[in-house]
Amino acid sequence: MGKLTETIKGTANEAIGNLKQKSNDPATQAEGKAQELKGEAQKAKGKIQGAMGDDI
Repeated sequence: MGKLTETIKGTANEAIGNLKQKSNDPATQAEGKAQELKGEAQKAKGKIQGAMGDDI
């Protein structure tokens, strides 16, 4: 998977995570925070892949 794929997946996970955090249910809020962090990690992975030419 390349830089663009990871960046898109990361952005989607961040957006969904942010929506879940607006829930009134504490469990859903926690799940949303975890999903947002997953998205941030995916975006970082995409940046690294872009810098390394998708060699990782």
